[in-house]
Formats: sequence, C-alpha cells, structure tokens
Amino acid sequence: AKEVPATCPGGGAVWWSCCRETFRERRGIHRHVGTQHGGDVGRQATGPSGERWGNRLSEWHQQEGAEQQSVLCTGHSAAPLGNVGEVLLYYCYCDVKDPEKLCAWQKALCQHLHLTGKVRVASEGINGTVGGSKVATKLYIEVMLSQPLFKDILCQDDFKSSAGGAHCFPDLRVGVFKEIVPMGIDPKKVSYKETGIHLTPQEFHREVEQYLSQSSQGQSDTILLDCRNFYESKIGQFQGCLAPDIRKFSYFPSYVDENLKLFKNKRVLMYCTGGIRCERGSAYLRSKAVCKEVYQLKGGIHKYLEEFPDGYYRGKLFVFDDRYAISSNEDVISACRYCGTLWDQYKLCSSQHCRQLVLTCLSCRKKGLTACCPVCQEKELEVTSGASVQALKEECECTKRRPRVPVERIS
Repeated sequence: AKEVPATCPGGGAVWWSCCRETFRERRGIHRHVGTQHGGDVGRQATGPSGERWGNRLSEWHQQEGAEQQSVLCTGHSAAPLGNVGEVLLYYCYCDVKDPEKLCAWQKALCQHLHLTGKVRVASEGINGTVGGSKVATKLYIEVMLSQPLFKDILCQDDFKSSAGGAHCFPDLRVGVFKEIVPMGIDPKKVSYKETGIHLTPQEFHREVEQYLSQSSQGQSDTILLDCRNFYESKIGQFQGCLAPDIRKFSYFPSYVDENLKLFKNKRVLMYCTGGIRCERGSAYLRSKAVCKEVYQLKGGIHKYLEEFPDGYYRGKLFVFDDRYAISSNEDVISACRYCGTLWDQYKLCSSQHCRQLVLTCLSCRKKGLTACCPVCQEKELEVTSGASVQALKEECECTKRRPRVPVERIS
C-alpha cells in the first residue's frame, strides 16, 4: 500500500493506492490490506524489517512534533497489518500536564500502526480501545509501556485483549476530554485517587461465592453492584447482582444519590467491563460515607473471564464496537423483544431517528420487526418530516417510559 497526496504537496488530503485500486478512506485500505495482504505484511513485520520497525517505534516517544512524523513516514507506509487481529482495551489514570500533546502523539501512533478505535485523553489520564493486527497491537503495547508518562504506572496486564481487528471500528477517533470516562463530575471533585479497594479476579470470585452462599440464607450484608448501563447487563451479568436500569454512566452519581439508604452499612462489590468505570464510580460512592466498605474488580469482567470463563458471570460481555458482544460461556440470559425467545445478539434500531440497540431474533427480523419499539417501527415507514432528529429521539417509546434514575425497593 502506498500513501499518496491527493492534491498538490502541502494540500493535506491523501489517498491510498494498492493493487491498481484507489482508496480514499482509511477504512477501505485497512480492510484491503488486512484481507488481501495479511500474510505478506505479517512476514515483513516479524522479519528483520519488522524488528527495525519495532526498534524505531520504541524510540519514538522521545521524538516531538514533525520529528514524530518523519520517524515513521520513510519506508513504512505499509504499517504492520495481519490477517489475524485483536481488540485492545486499556486505561491509565495519571497526571497529564499536556493532554493536547499526548492526543497528537497517540493519534499519529495509531495511524501509523493502522489501528482503528477510540481513545480519550484528559488531564487525569488516557482510556482507549483499539483494533488491528496482532503484530500492530503488540507494537502498540510496547510503545505505550515505554512512554515515560506511563512507564512506572501502566503494565502489560493492564491491556485486555479479545479476538477482533481494525474492522471492529468504523474509524479512528482520538480526542481530548474533561474525563477519560464520562461520569459528568469534575475529576477534581471526585478523584480516581479516592477509589475503592481493588480485588483480583481470584479474590473477587471468592467474595461472590461467599455472597451467594450468605444471600441464599438471608444473611448477607453485601451488594454485588453492576455499574454498567442496562443494555450491557441485560445480556450478561454476575449471578445475584444489582443491575441499575440506567442508560448512561453519567446517571450513576444520581443513582447513588437516590439510593443512599440501599447502600447504608453495606459492603459493596462493584464491577464493570474493564475496571475504568469502577475507579470513579467507587470513589463517588465512598465520598457519600454510607458504606461499610467499597471493593472493585481489578481489570473488570474482561480479566475475570480470562481466569473464570465458566465462573459466576453468565451470558455475554457487551463491548462498545461493531461486535457488540464477546462470549466465554453458552448461557443466553436475554430474550427477543417481540416473541420472547432466548436471544442476545444486538442490532441497531432500524429507525434512522433512534438507532438504539434492540434484541430481535432472526424470525422476527424476517417479519420486518427491526425497530426498538412500535413508535420507531411506525417512524421507519413514514416519510421524513421536518422535525429535528433530537425531537424524534425523545418521542421514542423506549426512552420515554424509562425512568432516568430508578429508585430501588429496599426489602
């Protein structure tokens, strides 16, 4: 693959040429190289030239500005791609003095490794999920671990991997935000430094085992809390958990505020996908000073499933990319929205004005039942009106009938 200026030098626009084909979008060249040249590029990346690539990347963190670009642009436009890929999930809370600089560095690194995905940078750290070939993700981890900013904080075990690749994301998005996970509260007011006690997957497993045993006898003083969104816990969760019916993590603080009596004098075991939401979520819960203690699963469900694929977590693990879910066991705990048959494969609502996730089985989809609710099903058939997209979203039956912050019943 060759990256070529689409206009005159200095114009800024680029396109890619390979096999006598022209690709005007990065996504297109990603897929072409991954499917047509995976073996060739994989051999290049693991051979002598690949070693040189790795060596140059390991030194890259010392370069700045235009120098960063020049280190990788000469002779390496065919970045390490392969036909076997994966998706990485990671985060690192640390003090970042110059988020804009880190953002530019991260974007250039991902582009040169032909990685797609989403990376959030803030003064409180970095949070990313990226997809690409295993060669590219391996090099990505090496560079991240050698970056001075993360060198003494981030470790190999902090990266969670699953089968996938660059095709799991539509593009690459790297940006600077106020928070690396959107809880909606200033990090200076509720800091990751005030987080709960971290439990390894083994420790968490034992705690859940004890909790389930005591709960069956009506003796537990523990709450097993899922701090993800409702559509995540709907297709997979720990047995015996409390799964709040909230749509966004930014609603979690309000959920805690409205349910303080529920948490009073309780031991709370928290978990989420990879651990990042528990960092701030546990800090917020601790700030209310009502719990006996707050614990969180280190590495999240991802790390737990690596050690206990057939443990107390049942169903699928929701992921925020085009796969929607990954599995470690055969349990299906959710059902088709229309006929009630067991089903856990999400699709986007077919209404262009909604696009929420919906569980509708193949049989129902063949009948044309592809929207999340009757209102959206009707809208799909209507001629687009002049109403704003936001207004139409608010009319969705699913959104309208769900309480923003549910109040749990205390037994």
